[in-house]
Amino acid sequence: MTVLVAYVDTAEGNAAFEAAVEEAAHRGEPLVVLNSPRPGAPVDAHLVTDDRAAALRRRTDEAGVELDLRQTPHHEDLVPVLEEVAAEVGASVLVIGIKRRSPVGKLLLGSTAQRILLHITIPVLAVKPADRRA
Repeated sequence: MTVLVAYVDTAEGNAAFEAAVEEAAHRGEPLVVLNSPRPGAPVDAHLVTDDRAAALRRRTDEAGVELDLRQTPHHEDLVPVLEEVAAEVGASVLVIGIKRRSPVGKLLLGSTAQRILLHITIPVLAVKPADRRA
C-alpha cells in the first residue's frame, strides 16, 4: 500500500504534503507525490522545480519515508488522473489540500476537492494550511 498526495507548490499543497509525510510515516508506507497542475493555469510555477523536489526529498528522508515524485499535467478534470494513479500504486489513502471558497466561487468554478471527495473510492484526507491570523 502507498500514501498518495495531490501536490502543487501552494500553501494548501504544502499542508497536504506535510500531512501525507506524517501519514506515510505512521503507516510505514511509501509516499507518492503527484504534481498535476493544469496546463495554462495562471501560474505554471506550480510545477515542481529541481530545487523544490530536493526540498521534498529532504523532508521525506528526515521522516524515513520513501518518496516517488510524479509530474503528470492534466487537461480537464483531475479526478480521473488521481483514480488512475491511485489504482496503479495501490494507494491506501489520498491526501489533498483544500482552501476556503465562497459559495458563489464554488457555483461558478466548481470545487475540485468536492469532486475528489465524491468520486474517489479510497479514503481521502483533506487538510488546509494553518490559519495565520490566529
